[in-house]
Amino acid sequence: APMTGEQKQNEVFTDEEGVVVNWNNAADIELDGVPVLEAREQLLNHLEESNLGKRRVNFKLRDWLFSRQRYWGEPFPIVFVDGEPMPVDESELPVQLPEMDTFAPTGNGESPLARAEDWVKTVHQASGKEGVRETNTMPQWAGSCWYYLRFIDPKNPGKPIDPQLEKYWMPVDLYVGGVEHAVLHLLYARFWHKVLYDCGVVSTLEPFQRLVNQGMILGEVEYTVFVKESSIDEYVSSQKVNPLSMTVKKDGSSVVTRSVDANDVEKSGDHFVLKSDNSIRVTARAHKMSKSRGNVVNPDAVVELYGADALRCYLMFMGPLDQVKPWSTQAVQGMARFLSRVFRLIADTDGLLDVKDEQLKLHPLFTEDSATLDQLRVIHSTIERVSKDTEHLRFNTALAAMMEYVNAMYKWDSRPREALETLVLLLSPYAPHISEELWSLMGHSESLAYESWPIAEKKYLESDEKLIVVQVNGKVRAKITLPFDSQQEMVIQAAKSDSSVMKFIDGKTIRKEIFVPNKLVNIVVS
Repeated sequence: APMTGEQKQNEVFTDEEGVVVNWNNAADIELDGVPVLEAREQLLNHLEESNLGKRRVNFKLRDWLFSRQRYWGEPFPIVFVDGEPMPVDESELPVQLPEMDTFAPTGNGESPLARAEDWVKTVHQASGKEGVRETNTMPQWAGSCWYYLRFIDPKNPGKPIDPQLEKYWMPVDLYVGGVEHAVLHLLYARFWHKVLYDCGVVSTLEPFQRLVNQGMILGEVEYTVFVKESSIDEYVSSQKVNPLSMTVKKDGSSVVTRSVDANDVEKSGDHFVLKSDNSIRVTARAHKMSKSRGNVVNPDAVVELYGADALRCYLMFMGPLDQVKPWSTQAVQGMARFLSRVFRLIADTDGLLDVKDEQLKLHPLFTEDSATLDQLRVIHSTIERVSKDTEHLRFNTALAAMMEYVNAMYKWDSRPREALETLVLLLSPYAPHISEELWSLMGHSESLAYESWPIAEKKYLESDEKLIVVQVNGKVRAKITLPFDSQQEMVIQAAKSDSSVMKFIDGKTIRKEIFVPNKLVNIVVS
């Protein structure tokens, strides 16, 4: 759309639908009044026909990594001889960093390596002439981001990678990284891979088949309350404050914020309020972890308190992998309690104050008997859910399925080996340490890492009963459980006899009965 007069005055003009003005026959071509896109093409043709230039698409790698020169990077194997860059002989590779007393920047824009004058001055082996080394390095991951290729063939002395191994293993199936990787590691990895593709070193144009960006973990939720500047004991509910001007909407009086401890607030509907006065809403916000804000969580401290398994499981249970999520140390406690329930499900800990390996025994309800049909249905439905969710990186719902499974087993009169071993195998990628302990407790001498992943058997996934949704005029009024593949007459009769449905159809004319086998009944009345 054309720009308004105000936009023309206040904004940079970027409208490519306009026409060229004030060209004044520059470069011996008249373009005044010509539409921008057409004028661009005419100008390019004119420059080429006049031998003043050639059209070319330029690609710019927007870089901050090379521009931040450091000592600890791979030196470029280049020597300048009479001002001309020359490669060092292969026998001199790799070029080693010199030992230095100081790694500080030079202050004149040169790399810290420029301080190592004895190293910089060298003799170019092929020409025998004196020269100076390139002092720029490839810092951080700039020169190492092709590591995924070297992992395949780490000891090859003559090549980056054996071509047969590269064709077998590449491309990488899955790359998981933060969104910032798009212009950081991922950008460099793809850049170098494409260079290697052009050189014939690799056979795939792209290094990674699938990209998943995990969400950022924010700090703990911080709570703040507004108080009047003139009276710091007078709270103002957040919905009554204009946060931009930091004033009360009603009278314009100034407010300031005050931090509130999490123990002093509680949830009320969609908001948080003060426990001492539920009429005062407080703001709740989680911020990016940073040292300056003081909200960085040290994982070592969490592991010390709750164990590595609890930390791992909590990180996966926080929510969908790709979403931003706030950290909660209190919630880690909940995950630690879940893992304790798993342990007590299998191990007999009654009367043990300090659990020792040699004291542990299997729970009295543990049995070598075969699982019942009902138990097998629970076992295999859990395998199905956890397998699918894990494969699709839905770790939070996979853990939720295992929690339901544990709850179900606590209600059983016996705990068959088959059921317990299935749980431990499903849990092992999430909580490997406790899983190995329990696997050993159940009599296995080898690590469960060598065990096959459980497979759900379809015959146990089909139930003898189905939950049928009953609607009246399209609205759900009841849910009834009936034998699988029940006949239409039986299902509709059962639906009409349900007390929750009867009050919506009594005294009314039934116009239509819609039946979907094993799923739904919809009774249309007027």
